[in-house]
Amino acid sequence: MLLNVSYTDKKITKKVDEAVGKPFTLKERFALGGIGSPKLFMTDASIEIQNLLILDNNLNTCNIEMRPKGIIVRFRSLLETYGLIIPYYKLTIYKGDFAVYSIYKDNYFIKVKSDTKAIQKYFRKLLDYKADNAPTSIEDL
Repeated sequence: MLLNVSYTDKKITKKVDEAVGKPFTLKERFALGGIGSPKLFMTDASIEIQNLLILDNNLNTCNIEMRPKGIIVRFRSLLETYGLIIPYYKLTIYKGDFAVYSIYKDNYFIKVKSDTKAIQKYFRKLLDYKADNAPTSIEDL
């Protein structure tokens, strides 16, 4: 779901917490070595997100926050902050062209440049965490 997360609203906070879990505690953040991504430059996005991004002339950047049951991709447009809430079971990440990661959820997608080692390391951490905490599949039994 794509939500405006600029303001503190209990209904929106509850929706986000139900979908991707409450934020990690400080101890868990240290154990994971941080949960936030470096600044990511967006190269492409789905039509709903693109319609928000073209409203201003700023650089299209975003960041990712890891949560226990999913991720939140945040970006800004016209002084508002939007969040794409993606549970791990709906998250698909592709490493397509050279130095480009594609993040998919249903009909939404965002493509980001991965031209630094820090970004590549973050995506590796994200994929490892997703794999370690995925529910057991039928094939594993």
